[in-house]
Amino acid sequence: MSKQFGRLAFAGAIMSAAMVGAMGLGAGGAMAQQATVGLITKTDTNPFFVKMRQGAEAEAEKAGVKLMTFAGKYDGDNQAQVEAIESLIAAGAKGILITPSDTAAIVPTVEKARQAGILVIALDTPLNPITAADATFATDNFKAGELIGQWAKATLGDKAASAKIALLDLSPNQVTVDVLRDQGFLQGFGIDIKDPKHIGDEVDARIVGHDVTGGAEEGGRTAMENLLQKDPDINVVYTINEPAAAGAYEALKAVGKEKDVLLVSVDGGCPGVKNVKAGIIGATSMQFPLLMASKGIDALAEYAKSGKKPELTPGLDFYNTGVELITDKPVSGLPSLDSTQGLAKCWG
Repeated sequence: MSKQFGRLAFAGAIMSAAMVGAMGLGAGGAMAQQATVGLITKTDTNPFFVKMRQGAEAEAEKAGVKLMTFAGKYDGDNQAQVEAIESLIAAGAKGILITPSDTAAIVPTVEKARQAGILVIALDTPLNPITAADATFATDNFKAGELIGQWAKATLGDKAASAKIALLDLSPNQVTVDVLRDQGFLQGFGIDIKDPKHIGDEVDARIVGHDVTGGAEEGGRTAMENLLQKDPDINVVYTINEPAAAGAYEALKAVGKEKDVLLVSVDGGCPGVKNVKAGIIGATSMQFPLLMASKGIDALAEYAKSGKKPELTPGLDFYNTGVELITDKPVSGLPSLDSTQGLAKCWG
């Protein structure tokens, strides 16, 4: 071998090594852009979570991350969410967004994920305690309940003092979102809520009772039927969400009481806002699941890139994604949007 050839071969080897290194860096950059993140919702049938998943998928494509999605078979399916987190840990995920079905039972598994270096953000429903997640992006759920409670009280006027109230909650597990909305409504209505972290300890005679709906239309119908048997003169109905409100309305309609009851809810989905326009729901508090999802994905992508964790809304222990009262019967001193304005901002 000539010295000249040897020098050329050596130079070629250096160039090849440099090219491989550059390719490796390029691949590393691509891998960073394609960090795996996960979204775990309570179900894949509730329109709120369907829209949340769609928003997350769209934002993940923009952010350049690989999104894996999971959902429980029903609202309250904690085991499915445990298995989803374990799958994401095994997949080497950098971050997880979760709407927890059981806000306390899921905490040990969330802690396992965080110990593995995964950023965990709760969406819509805070964990119990809220500090069990790295951050929470959510509606101010207490405020959402309080707005519809204030509206119902003002709408009834003097009759609020003798109201008969039915509360259609989510589940027996008293998950945080359930408690916050329920207790917010009662406080807005002017009822002493005793322990704000617990449903059902009130002693106000105006409360006919609580029942659970699973956040679904059929559950809302059954719960309303149960409470009507307890007191057929119910004239105020609070519901955890708009599917439950739709079921409650059907039960009221079946006994000819749909026009005698103020029905209020939380969600702001397009079907629910249409029910406000139709006079079925008196008022609803609008949430913004697309914003929760997009902000959540952006936070996970930033964490995968830089290790930076998201900041919270000043003065709060979560990132507040906002709430709007939607009603076609506004009351003095309580800002609201009408159903036409609501339809321009709704989701689903």
